[in-house]
This record gives sequence, C-alpha cells and structure tokens, in this order.
Amino acid sequence: MKFLDLTKVYIRSGGGGAGCVSFRREKFVEFGGPDGGDGGNGGSVWAEAVEGLNTLIDFRYQQHFFAKSGQGGMGSQRTGKTGDDIVLRVPVGTEILDEDEETLIADLTTPGQRVLLAQGGNGGWGNLRFKSSTNRAPARANPGQEGVERTIWLRLKLIADAGLLGLPNAGKSTFLAATSNARPKIADYPFTTLVPNLGVVGIDGKEFVMADIPGLIEGASEGRGLGDQFLAHVERCSVLLHLVDGTSSTITKDYRTIIGELDAYGGGLADKPRITAINKIDALDPKTLSTRRRALEKATGGKVFAISGASGQGLPDVLRALMAAIQADRAIPEDEQGPWRP
Repeated sequence: MKFLDLTKVYIRSGGGGAGCVSFRREKFVEFGGPDGGDGGNGGSVWAEAVEGLNTLIDFRYQQHFFAKSGQGGMGSQRTGKTGDDIVLRVPVGTEILDEDEETLIADLTTPGQRVLLAQGGNGGWGNLRFKSSTNRAPARANPGQEGVERTIWLRLKLIADAGLLGLPNAGKSTFLAATSNARPKIADYPFTTLVPNLGVVGIDGKEFVMADIPGLIEGASEGRGLGDQFLAHVERCSVLLHLVDGTSSTITKDYRTIIGELDAYGGGLADKPRITAINKIDALDPKTLSTRRRALEKATGGKVFAISGASGQGLPDVLRALMAAIQADRAIPEDEQGPWRP
C-alpha cells in the first residue's frame, strides 16, 4: 500500500428540494385547498476518523465528493426525500485544513470522531405552509437552499507515543524491527526508509507505539534529501529517541545536525522530551565507545544510552526510559484532576 499524508479534496453538499404548489382536486371534497409539500433537505458532507487506516491514498483516486440534493415536494402534502449524506473516512490523526492550508477546521484524534464539513441545504416550503386566514389559496412556494461547495486539505499526522530521529543509516529501522513486530526495509545505503513506519513496542508488560521516519540530513528544512516533510508525524509523540551512529567519526556534528533541523522546523519539536542513544556499539571496541560516548554526553549535556539494534545490547534500558517518559506525559496534572472519590 502506498503512503500519502497530504491531499486536496473538493466537496459539495446537496441543495434542498423546491417546495410544491398544489391544490386538492378530489371529486366530492368540499373546500379543497393548498396541499403542496415541502422539499427534502440536501445531503451533508462529514468526515469521520476510523481505525485500521494509516494513509490517505484512497483520496488520490477520488477527490470529488458531492452529496445528493433533496427531492422536491409533491402534492397531497408529500415531503420530498432527503438527500443522502457523504462520509469521508479518514485515518485517526488527520487534520482538516481550509483551502489556504493554514486554517485548521478540525483535528480528528480519536476513533469515531466526526465533524461536519458542509451542511446540506434546507428544503423549500410548499404552498400549504403559506395558507392563512386571509390567504386561503396561496400560489407560491420557496425554492430549496443551495448547497455549500468548498475545497479542503487532508493532512495526516500519525499518532505515536515515541518517535525515532537520526541521520540516514543511523539504525532507526533496525531498532524498530528489533523492538517491535514492524518489518521496515533495512539496507546499507542512505534513505532506505522512504515513508514513516509504525510499530508496537512492548516492555515489562506494557506497550507503546513508536514511529520511524525517514532520516534527516543537513539542510532538510530547505528541502534537501527528503526534506522535513515527515517530521509532522512525530509532532504528537510524547518523547523522541535520537539515535546517533556510533561508527561515525563526526558523532557530535551528527547530533547537532539533527538538533539544528528540529529548531528550523519549529512546531515545538526541539522542546519535546528527548532521549539520546549511541547506536551500533557492537561494531566498536570499548575504548572507542567510551571516547565517543563521553563526547556525545558533553554535547547533549545529559545521559547517553549505548545500544545496538542488531545485537540487542542495551535495548531494555532505553525502552524503559521511553516508557517512563510516555507515562509522565500521559499523567493528568493535579490541577486538572476532578474531585476525589472513594
């Protein structure tokens, strides 16, 4: 399945049906009168977040969604049929933006969440509605209200608890494959990962979702490499895991490159809780590992985990640290908690 996280969609709600002008003409019915029914309402356009989807690829092949209009009213006080609604089923985590790609209409973050995108037009009144004590035979009816037509953007931000960051070939996909059931593509050349991958990671009987995004390079904020377009998929994460290739001779420069791209991207990513780990330690001798780990700790100003996604060294410790950061982020602050109950 191809991955698509941004698409334009054209929608239009249905117009309301026109009211009917009609009079009773039955034989032997004394004092007939107006009996025109109302027009039916037009169908509306909704968006609903559903489980089981992680791409917007369906909207590449169908981009126009037009709801049906309501049926016109009929004689004998019959109301026209209401037009059917259209529901856009999108993955959880989809943002709906206006045509300018900046104004946020809705953010669908929970399964089953729905939002009305275009209200269907109301049906017009039939002439029966205009009957009064002074106008016993009105010969007028209202037309139906027109539908709403608009252009929107759908932008997917995958929902994950933890996100993986690093340069190409830092070992992110290997780490995800070693700690979850995900099977991302792994190879010894840059940009093996071309689209984000999700995996469910378990540690000490608890689980969390981790996202692996394509590697960043210097200048990604200016469009180099694959750019920073996939950083949106780690915006919702509680914690970021920054993997640094331990076999690199420029380990501190590699670290600062990623931090610089996070600052350039904005969106509060640089301020998120971040755990740093030096990867591929199975390929380093103890002296080199110690030297590079100290250099990285000096650059980060904090603790640096030593791990190997290939051999599994140090993985439980870093997963526990991630789980602790996620639980801390999920905790409800005391000032937001409700009253104590037994």
